Amino acid sequence: MTRISLEDLQKIRERKEQEDKSYKAVLLVCSGTSCSTSGSGNLLTVLRKEISHRKLSQDYRVEPSACIGYCSRGPVMIVQPEGILYEKVKSADIPEIIDCLIAGIPLERLCHKDTTTDNRVPLLKDISFFNRQQFIVMHNKGSAVPAGIEDAIAGGAYQGLAKALMMDKNAVITEIIKSGLRGRGGGGFPTGLKWQSAARSAEEKKEPPYVICNASIIEAEPHLVIEGMAIGAYALGASEGIIYLRREAPQVSARYNKAIQQARESGLLGSNILNTSFSFDIHIRSSAGAFVSGESSALIASLSGLAGEPTAKYIHNSEAGYKGKPTVINNLETWANIPAILERGADWYSSTGKSRKSSPGTKVLTMTGDIVNPGIIEVPLGTTLREIIYDIGEGLADQGQLKAVQTGGPSGGFLPVELLDLPLDYESLSEAGSMIGSGNISVISHKTCIVDTVRYSVSYLKDESCGKCTPCREGLIALSGILNRITSGQGKEGDIELMARIAESMQLASLCALGQTAANPVLSTIRYFRSEYEQHIRDGKCSAGVCKALLYYLINDNCTGCTACARNCPVQAIAGEVKKKHVIDQDKCIKCGVCYEVCKLNAVTVQ
Repeated sequence: MTRISLEDLQKIRERKEQEDKSYKAVLLVCSGTSCSTSGSGNLLTVLRKEISHRKLSQDYRVEPSACIGYCSRGPVMIVQPEGILYEKVKSADIPEIIDCLIAGIPLERLCHKDTTTDNRVPLLKDISFFNRQQFIVMHNKGSAVPAGIEDAIAGGAYQGLAKALMMDKNAVITEIIKSGLRGRGGGGFPTGLKWQSAARSAEEKKEPPYVICNASIIEAEPHLVIEGMAIGAYALGASEGIIYLRREAPQVSARYNKAIQQARESGLLGSNILNTSFSFDIHIRSSAGAFVSGESSALIASLSGLAGEPTAKYIHNSEAGYKGKPTVINNLETWANIPAILERGADWYSSTGKSRKSSPGTKVLTMTGDIVNPGIIEVPLGTTLREIIYDIGEGLADQGQLKAVQTGGPSGGFLPVELLDLPLDYESLSEAGSMIGSGNISVISHKTCIVDTVRYSVSYLKDESCGKCTPCREGLIALSGILNRITSGQGKEGDIELMARIAESMQLASLCALGQTAANPVLSTIRYFRSEYEQHIRDGKCSAGVCKALLYYLINDNCTGCTACARNCPVQAIAGEVKKKHVIDQDKCIKCGVCYEVCKLNAVTVQ
């Protein structure tokens, strides 16, 4: 492959734009994980065959698209340049889609249905899930997955690098500082200051620095990450970079390996990048996906062939990190923000988002839980939780009532309905007892038991703790034991206060952020949902009907004596004559819920 120069970048973009204009439309099928699971791969094959069969290949190009985040509506198909979006497409729909394409009209039955008006909304830009978002990291959402390096360049890749290479190295760092970008890995440390510290250390020690991408958080367009790392390497004077991936995601590793090879062959990695004096290369390193390895010192240990355990940060990675050299570790989302800042300028970036005082820019989030539209979104920092849940997520599934929102993944805090207007930014969430963390927003309905959900979070963190420091290791074991007792109906007075003391000790004394933030689920729920703990302990009840040990199944006056419950009870705990009201023996009942499930007369009550 011919090496690409600075002058070639614009020529390639212009040529590819002309090629795209030669088609009447580009038909895109989402290749994201959720859509792929729903059958988008087969859909793409059927679409290509039908286009070929009708001899329309000169008019319509068919390609897989990058994940668009609309996970509950897959497989998803997009018609560009109009931006028509089709939901839950089946192979049988393809002929009709092409008929409508030729006729120049959308196939309305596959278009999004607005929940408030019941009207069909054909265009992606008019769907609330999309038009409330702002795309920087995911700016290629709704466009084709780059098949080669020229496709990536046509989509805007390497323009920021080209601009950076025309600047002084210190000026690049100044631009990142001026932009206000903060690390998207959860801690929120100013990215430019981290770079500046590493550059100074490298200069003082006369040692080559390293740049590392922790790619365990989200997935992004590989060339965007490669470009961001190359810009950082140029600014720092680094010649080697590492992308740290989880071994459990071989398909992601394959994508990045392919992109790195394409960049090398084109002169965008390796020696004399873009025919300049700058040389830099990237290697991929994989490791088991331990949660604690997301912590920077544990990641360094893993890369060095040691157990992924954190160390005390008396010396920062920017001074002595990988191989004892000055090292910058940013997560994948942080690196993916860099090209846009260089291409469009720090002033532009600092004016984006809604929380400019805290941090400009956007945050990629995964919406999960009891919500109509779970998926992957990118919103301006400062967007309120209410906007995310009700405007983008379209509210709770099954007309449920909101009880809580957990932000930041398993280490995040649980926030009540009263805090729905809280802006999504570092300071606001921290003050409320939560964090941005891994970027997960979990929507929790009234059908969910808060105590049981915290029990699950703590159990997960206990299993993921490296066990190196006593506060985290023993604290999580103790918290897990108490929560298991409470949800099993064996809670006792003083348990709440004991959990609070343990969690506060973990915050103060744990070696790394895993142990420090593992206290969030416990402390936030004691703060906002204390009554639910008290109900479990003092009243022996679980109002959500989740904790089986605290449930009682009773038969009410709706019972007609049909015997369905008695016939299906696995332990013969139900007695009664035919056509007469039955009774459950509470001493025999194992609380399996079979009687509740088989009764068609609402005669079984859960208390």
